[in-house]
Amino acid sequence: MKNKNSDPNFKSALKVNDGIEQPPSINSDAAERFKKVKRETLSVDDYVNGIRTANRTILSKAITLVESSLQEHEALAQEIIVKCLPLAKKSVRIGITGVPGAGKSTFIEAFGKHLTETGHKVAVLAIDPSSSRTKGSILGDKTRMENLSVDANAFIRPSPSSGSLGGVARKTRESIILCEAAGFDVIIVETVGVGQSETLVHSMVDFFLLIMLTGAGDELQGIKRGIMEMADGIAINKADGDNIHRASLTKAELKNALHYFPLAESKWETQVNTCSALTHSGIADVWQMVLDYVDFTKKNQYFEQRRLEQSRQIMIQTLEQSILDRFYQDKRMKKLLQQTEKKLMNQELSAYQAAEQLLNAYFE
Repeated sequence: MKNKNSDPNFKSALKVNDGIEQPPSINSDAAERFKKVKRETLSVDDYVNGIRTANRTILSKAITLVESSLQEHEALAQEIIVKCLPLAKKSVRIGITGVPGAGKSTFIEAFGKHLTETGHKVAVLAIDPSSSRTKGSILGDKTRMENLSVDANAFIRPSPSSGSLGGVARKTRESIILCEAAGFDVIIVETVGVGQSETLVHSMVDFFLLIMLTGAGDELQGIKRGIMEMADGIAINKADGDNIHRASLTKAELKNALHYFPLAESKWETQVNTCSALTHSGIADVWQMVLDYVDFTKKNQYFEQRRLEQSRQIMIQTLEQSILDRFYQDKRMKKLLQQTEKKLMNQELSAYQAAEQLLNAYFE
């Protein structure tokens, strides 16, 4: 029996046409443009001019430089910050924290939209927690704030906390300066809500807002007294539908609880408001609460005093971090650290002796 495939007279009903030539997977023109952009090195003045004209791409690049741990990036970032300081307007800096599920991101979006609609320019610095194992983070705030992220008068910058104390990004203060220089007059710093991060954010803002839910009788048990004492204002979110009555009860409970707290150094009595990020009711009242606080503290000169104290804290923390960075970047210390770690693991030294020897060697 003849093989039909080898028979030259055999005609099949199946016909296979030659395919068309496929286009290259990489657009050569686009690749060339990308190479040119990549090769472009911006000068300090390029960055400063870009920030001054509110160029979002350059502002984002400048913040990336600020967040970088590379020495050459750090030096460039510091030059940019120094030149941006005179341009930094006196914005209102607001720190926002809250219990899990309180709807911080939803509230910030509604709050931010209210501000942009009333003529303000808003920058949101949202700190995303980094994994302690992989050092990665989700950076999902832009997806949680869809409407605000496309607003021409808003800028959202999710930043990884990079394992720094309390989950707060190390360079948030410098990012605030850059955003102010770009013309943003309201800066919002969102904490990840993991304890000590609140203390750090409190030290870099003018007004500290705590977002809470209804049913505060149980919620109060889960909130550290220190966080309640730090709050300049409390917003009870999700006060809509069936929750309106419960939100009013929660407001009364919180007001009673706050009477037992000592008066803040600013002499301002912590205010409590109800709001709904879903319906936008009460959002304007929260902003008015911030304005009242700013007006009150400017009149008694606490506002300026607090800014000066924050500058002092920045100096001390920058000094501490610089010493730490220089220690670990010192090639001699890297080698000595490995040798000392070996002795420690072999139980030839105690942890305290090892640390003392390393410090003595570094400061010699």
